[in-house]
Amino acid sequence: MNLHQFRFVQEAVRRNLNLTETAKALHTSQPGISKAILELEEELGIDIFARHGKRLRRVTEPGLEVLKAIDIILREVANLKRIGEEFSKQEAGTLSIATTHTQARYVLPGPVAQLRQRYPKVQVVLHQGTPEQVARMLLAETADIGLATESLGDFDDLVTLPCYEWQHAIVVPRGHALAGVERLALEHLATEPLVTYHPTVSGRTRIDAAFAKARLKPQVALEALDSDVITTYVRLGLGVGIVAEMAVRDDAADAELLARPAGHLFGQNVARVAFRRGAYLRHFVYTFAELLSERLTRTLVERAMRGGASDDDYQM
Repeated sequence: MNLHQFRFVQEAVRRNLNLTETAKALHTSQPGISKAILELEEELGIDIFARHGKRLRRVTEPGLEVLKAIDIILREVANLKRIGEEFSKQEAGTLSIATTHTQARYVLPGPVAQLRQRYPKVQVVLHQGTPEQVARMLLAETADIGLATESLGDFDDLVTLPCYEWQHAIVVPRGHALAGVERLALEHLATEPLVTYHPTVSGRTRIDAAFAKARLKPQVALEALDSDVITTYVRLGLGVGIVAEMAVRDDAADAELLARPAGHLFGQNVARVAFRRGAYLRHFVYTFAELLSERLTRTLVERAMRGGASDDDYQM
């Protein structure tokens, strides 16, 4: 058996047992993949996949155990490569970050710029998506570190730590009736069309929960993934905006829009950093975590990766 066979099995599962797609992804031939998998099954003495003719139908019960072992082996191989890179290229490499648009646009510019000042030979790659996509990119080893508010804690194979707290803000045109209300209440918002986030991002679940608890039904006119899109439609008069505070933090002098803090309505959200459990983290990954929050020390992250740290060890 060899690593090529392991990669073929792993990728076949990732591609929903479609060997044509697997072959394309691995830049090889479909017959070659089929032959390699059959040879591995013959050597192990079990069927990893149940078949209908030449097509793979499902992963067998023993195949599931084989797949777990293959994942561990390939993860450790990847770690070995990273260790080699770590000690052969102390000041160079690639840092891949998976995050949401809001984090990439409003939170990461400072830490990324500081990292590049310290490590000018480190290339930074930003992957943007929904929180669940962020988690999937970490699990697929597309990213070294992830940052999002939702979903990351739902995956057992991710190690997550709180990074910082944030709250929502209400955004209205300066001439809007609510612009003159000193302390906004949910009852005010329930009578207005709302422009806010898609249910999967940027604390939307807290917004929905707050209205539900007050037994109010919000009138959502438009949902978007992007804070800039939300404020654009608020400018056009489509409704009252609910966005992450960092998206409007620097807009105090905005001639058209007025932003009001809404922590008293929707509570505090916690953005979390995440790493794939068992991954080998290069030294500049630890540095980047520390740049995101001074509380995310290398010692704390290392302890979390070993399973010895929790949210209680992190004082917000």
